[in-house]
Amino acid sequence: MKLTTRYERNLHKLGYYLTALFDLVVPRSYWLWHGQRLMEEYAALEPEAKAEVDARVAWYNRLEAPFNPGPEAIRPQQFSRRGQRSAYYLDFKRLLRCLPDDRPFRYEFGDVTWVPEYPSFVKSRPVASAGENANSVLLKLNQVRHYFMVPDPLSFREKEPVAIWRGKGSQPQRKAFLERYHDSPLCDVGCNHEESIGKPWHTGFMPASEQLNYRYIVSIEGNDVATNLKWILASNSLCLMRRPRYETWFMEGALEPDVHYACLADDHSDLEEQIRYYNAHPEAAEAIIRNAQAHVARFMDTRREWLISLLVMRRYFEKVEA
Repeated sequence: MKLTTRYERNLHKLGYYLTALFDLVVPRSYWLWHGQRLMEEYAALEPEAKAEVDARVAWYNRLEAPFNPGPEAIRPQQFSRRGQRSAYYLDFKRLLRCLPDDRPFRYEFGDVTWVPEYPSFVKSRPVASAGENANSVLLKLNQVRHYFMVPDPLSFREKEPVAIWRGKGSQPQRKAFLERYHDSPLCDVGCNHEESIGKPWHTGFMPASEQLNYRYIVSIEGNDVATNLKWILASNSLCLMRRPRYETWFMEGALEPDVHYACLADDHSDLEEQIRYYNAHPEAAEAIIRNAQAHVARFMDTRREWLISLLVMRRYFEKVEA
């Protein structure tokens, strides 16, 4: 099972990079045509669908007034692979080639946990009001890592009635969690990275497909968002987590506690209490799981995701002061 899951993930990565690299050699004229076709589809949307698209665009790009992008802004033709992480570069370049704009822009790639001084394209931002994080314009970046879903053949009630967590335990919130729950009879939690060798919570790797044998999967933010959150919410397991501090294209900040996930205390101190409650009330857990799956479904239409991404980028360029 472990090898199969790793093989499938590597196959997913291979397919992503081959497609993305092929996209780079396709003439820009095709991508401009592709972008125009998507804009025509947007204009033809039914009112309800268009309102949903517009709401997401406004959520990702909260800029309202024209702005100067600052002295370090670059123009599209200056955007290069040099010094960039390949997945971020490829995802961003695909979008950039679909728009005819030549106005300057800024970007911050990687785990961005601050709000840039100037409006910038980012993968992640702090959860905050629109007025506080408007300079962080979200795009769907590093997709190959963050949008790998795992099939789940088991119903909630068929799973083991305990909580599972695996990951890197170097961040303070994760280390405190491991110290508290590594020997709990209601949990199977551990760190499989080198920094935990010699600690009682050091354990072996467990692929996502095996974690789905458990009713409860804990999601704990690391540098920014938790990578496992997306596939947990897509599954038939219940996601247990505290309120998110960071958000990405997946709209973590729009998730409602005890509607899309079972909300834990900030220090995770009520984890066992929550497990006991939902073991006694499986119908409540299943209702949350259905809501979580409905949230995930919003991101599964590839063409619609392209359209929203281009609209987010276009809205940015339209507000750049010439």
